[in-house]
Amino acid sequence: MTANTTADPPFGSKDMKIAIIHYWLVSMRGGERVLERICRLFPQADIYTHAYDPDSVSAYLRSRNIKTTFIQKLPFATRLYRKYLPLMPLALEELDLYEYDLVISSESGPAKGILPRPDATHVCYCHSPMRYIWDQYHLYKKLAGMPTRAVMPLISHKLRQWDVISAARVDRFAANSAFVAERINKFYRRDAEIIHPPVNVDLFAPEAEQDGYFLWVGHLVPYKACDIAVEAFNRLQLPLLVVGTGSERRRLERMAKGNIRFVDGLPLAELRRAYARAQALVFTAKEDFGIVPLEAQASGRPVIAYGAGGALETVKHKLTGLLYPEQSTASLIEAVETFQKWKGSFDPNAAVSHARTFAPEQFDSQFLAFVMKAAGERHFVRV
Repeated sequence: MTANTTADPPFGSKDMKIAIIHYWLVSMRGGERVLERICRLFPQADIYTHAYDPDSVSAYLRSRNIKTTFIQKLPFATRLYRKYLPLMPLALEELDLYEYDLVISSESGPAKGILPRPDATHVCYCHSPMRYIWDQYHLYKKLAGMPTRAVMPLISHKLRQWDVISAARVDRFAANSAFVAERINKFYRRDAEIIHPPVNVDLFAPEAEQDGYFLWVGHLVPYKACDIAVEAFNRLQLPLLVVGTGSERRRLERMAKGNIRFVDGLPLAELRRAYARAQALVFTAKEDFGIVPLEAQASGRPVIAYGAGGALETVKHKLTGLLYPEQSTASLIEAVETFQKWKGSFDPNAAVSHARTFAPEQFDSQFLAFVMKAAGERHFVRV
């Protein structure tokens, strides 16, 4: 199946009503890039979200019909949206979606808990079950301020109950990785089809020469584990370029020795060059999926990644990079030392070819087939 992302509509009868629910629209990160791709597949769809900041999303999303829950009317909603998490189940259930034949929820924060019409089809593309109430609950609680820590046990307990109940309202789940599919099964006892998110690999390309540095790219927050990379390269005394901002930035800069350099998020042209001229990308996080390793491979560069989560699907060990077994400084140091011996065997073309299997067109065809299977092909026509 070849997706037509410009026709209006590419699939679905012209009188078919479609709603897309996304948790919040206050930035353009991985989840929002997936949402944008889904919206292009269904240009007649209305979009619902809890909090919406038009200045923080793409021009394409701004051009769409975006509606909000009552969370948007609460004070400073686009900045304090996470503080309103306990109210989001109520906000979703207050949405009147009775006119919609197809509902697509994009889940990472609360989105799937809507009340669809009994004969409507509801599919959920799950980036992750809510980390802060499930597998990373204790980490978020540890890092929270005293008032938040005091109320988290009661609020999270109630949210878990609602989250499991609302999973029953979904007809079919899709997960962005095998890792997320396992967690959907663990927490919701539901199966999920694996559909990897779209990666715009055409934005990246190899360069003929490389510089001597290693590269780390991402949001500087605790679970990304950039401190492991800083500690490892402090000991290795090899050059490391860290690209990113976040709550951990100052602490990491204090830890780092002179061989480690920090820069804020780079413009695309500079980021492309940073990928293409690095010796290798260092990837320390246990991610649900992780687009950064694929951007590096699309740039013809190898990846040294912690072998867990999405990296098990995005990095091919000893072909497009190396996977190390423990999320620890010692394990990363050993992997870098192994890389120095192995890098002569690395083939940039193999990395680029692998990255291309995650191109947006792959997502389009798989997601449309998934939706058509859930709704039944009788509801869809090509135009």
